[in-house]
This record gives sequence, C-alpha cells and structure tokens, in this order.
Amino acid sequence: MAKKPRIPHKFHPWINARKQFRLSDAHIQMARELGLSPKRFAKYADRENQPWKLPLTEFIEAQYLKQFGKDRPDEVKTMEEIAAAHVAKRAARKLANANRTSDSESEAASTAATETDCMTETTDSTTTTEATPAATDETAVTQPTPETAEVDLDAPPQPNSGTNLE
Repeated sequence: MAKKPRIPHKFHPWINARKQFRLSDAHIQMARELGLSPKRFAKYADRENQPWKLPLTEFIEAQYLKQFGKDRPDEVKTMEEIAAAHVAKRAARKLANANRTSDSESEAASTAATETDCMTETTDSTTTTEATPAATDETAVTQPTPETAEVDLDAPPQPNSGTNLE
C-alpha cells in the first residue's frame, strides 16, 4: 500500500474549500493569487440571502480578470502538486542547512587545530627570544593620553571630561 504524501496544514483549508464549493484547481489557484481567504468563501457565495451576488466561480474569474488582465493562470497546478513542491523545497533547504552546519563545524575544528598548532609555535618562539620593550613604548607614544590631548577652548565643556575650564 502506497504511503499518502504529507500535505502541510496551511493547504488544508484550500483543499476543503475546493471540495465544499465544488471549485476547480484553476479557481483555487486564481483565488490564492488574488489573496482571497478560503474561510470567507461562504460569504462570497451567499446567493440565497443576497441574490445579486455572482456565483463564487464567476466572482473569482471576474476578480482575476480585473486584477491580472487575463481569464486564467498560464499554468494550473493542483493543491497536491503545490503541497508536494512545498515539502520538497523545505526538505532541500533543511538538507542545505545541515550541510552548511556540518561544513562550518568541520571548518571550526580545523581552525581550532590550526590555532593550537600556531599557539605551540608562538610559545616556542617566546621562550627563545625576549620581548622587546621598544614595541610597548611605541604604542604608548602613538596613543594620546587625556593629559596630552589638545583642549578646544571654544567648545563647551563636556560632562565628566575631567577638565574644568572655569
């Protein structure tokens, strides 16, 4: 016995509306493209209390013609085909995300191994050579300290600046 294909919950109202109101796949696709809600189809199709309304199929066709300028969609798909494409797309995205995650984990592991190798090399080099004090003195000279920074006398004093111009 063949397994029934999985249909996501968001497509169930459309399938139920197709059965309840006896609509074709083309009408359902037109209604979806128009942005109509299948929950409101009963209000659109209430011809007993409001006889001036068009039948639901004619209403959908008229709105589609008005919106898109053509009678029918170029390619009509059933809801089951749309649901199968949706499930396949999600499965492909999930597989791609899993591959990307495994790739990033393997890259992180290789990077960590490389960093470990580099750290052992640097610890070996620091034990053989001494750090030069000139390098630390250069960084201290290039970065201005608050005492040596120029003070703009025309600018208003900044709160918590440490300088009192008054």
